[in-house]
Amino acid sequence: MPANSNPTIRQRRLARRLKELRNSAGLTHADIAKVLGSAESKVGRIEGAQSGIRLPDLRAWMDATGVTNPAERAEIEELSREAKKKGWWSRYTNAVDSAYAAYVAIEWDAAELYNVETNLVPGLLQTPEYTKALIELQVPDATEEHVETQINVRSERRKVLTRENPLQLWVIISESVLHHRVGSNEVMKAQIEALVEDSRRSNVPLQVLPRNDPMNACLFGPFVIMSFPASTETDIIYTESPTSTLYYEEPADVDTYSTLFRRLNMAAANVRDSRALILGAIEEME
Repeated sequence: MPANSNPTIRQRRLARRLKELRNSAGLTHADIAKVLGSAESKVGRIEGAQSGIRLPDLRAWMDATGVTNPAERAEIEELSREAKKKGWWSRYTNAVDSAYAAYVAIEWDAAELYNVETNLVPGLLQTPEYTKALIELQVPDATEEHVETQINVRSERRKVLTRENPLQLWVIISESVLHHRVGSNEVMKAQIEALVEDSRRSNVPLQVLPRNDPMNACLFGPFVIMSFPASTETDIIYTESPTSTLYYEEPADVDTYSTLFRRLNMAAANVRDSRALILGAIEEME
């Protein structure tokens, strides 16, 4: 199987899972290579997400590492299939940044997202008009086609909230998000009203961190914690800046962000009081 010089997050998730299975079983690369009848270098490439793995080899790997539970085996095989599959976002491969496309793919795979936003409405909760105004502010020379594409992608992303097994999206926003005007007064008001409606969804608990709360000092920037259906799979942290995106997958890094989210969750207003803060922001605009 040819080497993959640019593995996707999906492929890295599978590679990490296989490495964890091998380590838990106390096996070496040489042990797995013997099972697969291959060179040790092939095992290294698989675990480094530089090479895929065929189904017979995958099943042999699971046999060797003691994965006997049918449900767990099915989960790993499904992850392997998904790693090779192209989703709806592949239609936009030439129209959106590759890093953004990678994020959309993993967002779609997730079962739960814990999203902290410091300045902007989360992408999944943006209205088309807000998205348009935001892009025009951030990319002044954006073409009409580019803006339209971004709006369409946002619209497709939102389907994750209403699919058969909807994403559980837990959102914490700084209160300043409600007062950072993006677009016209009408656009901003409509966006905040849409937040109220989204906050009524059972799978979208939304909390607001009051602007006078000391925990605002811990908001170094937006981040997302992504959890997946398989309980044995490690969470992934996503952060971004104007020039780069970063994924944190090591347990210590994941624990740092998870602890921060729990602290913010305790400090932020509860869902009911948060909705009152959002409604108050609407009243201030009238």
